Amino acid sequence: MREPLFNNVTIIGVGLIGASCALALKDRGLCGTVCGYGRKEANLKQAGELGIINEYSLEIKKACEHADLVILSTPVGLFKKIVHEMRDVLKENTLITDVGSIKGPLVNELEELMPEGVRYIGSHPIAGSDRSGIAHARADLFDGARCIVTPTARSEKSTVRQITTLWESCGGKVEIMDPMLHDQIYAAVSHLPHLIAYALVNTVDDSSAEYLKYAGPGFKDTTRIALSSPELWRDISLLNGKNLLALIERFEHNLNTIASLIRDADASGLEHEFSKARTLREKC
Repeated sequence: MREPLFNNVTIIGVGLIGASCALALKDRGLCGTVCGYGRKEANLKQAGELGIINEYSLEIKKACEHADLVILSTPVGLFKKIVHEMRDVLKENTLITDVGSIKGPLVNELEELMPEGVRYIGSHPIAGSDRSGIAHARADLFDGARCIVTPTARSEKSTVRQITTLWESCGGKVEIMDPMLHDQIYAAVSHLPHLIAYALVNTVDDSSAEYLKYAGPGFKDTTRIALSSPELWRDISLLNGKNLLALIERFEHNLNTIASLIRDADASGLEHEFSKARTLREKC
């Protein structure tokens, strides 16, 4: 039987990703016990009944006091508040990571909040679903998924190796990336598409709420991510606002280009724009 990487793990926010982390760790023998912390006791009780966690606490200090690994899996806007609340009870050499899709300056801010001897490195597993909650959690959610790890100049190499081993052991394909570059990339390929999906649904509703009932697979596929948590995407939009505003301007330019081509009845121009996008999409 393999020796666990961590004896005691605490999951802060037992939703889809947090619960899947717990299942992946337990399924692969990477941990001893898993303690869950969250705002809703009913959800934590259900997680215990499903075998996702071994125990839970509604007091964050109690949940974290014995942890060797803490995984932050709440909306990113809560990360700093959570660290402030738990930092006084963290053991020396505890490893803190997160699964948020914002890194950038936030990584350095969180690192500054860590008490002496406690290590933090940001993580972003590119896995999940538009459906939230523990009902959709899976031990294999991270199998084959890219996982971005964002150390800073202050991160120790041994800690980077440990967090890399953690995600690789859970099935992920780890890539080390600068935190600022991470936010630029994911503003383009993740954050902007979510904003567009929300705006598209609202645009149809502005025309007539009755139109939505006629939506077919194309509309539903395009706007699937608009089913995602508004709280989560509120925080992401604000924390990555600078990158997003620049991308929204580029998107408006491309949309205006298509509008001009339609206005001019430029069939070849439209076909060129659509063919270019199709070719690029085929490379994804």
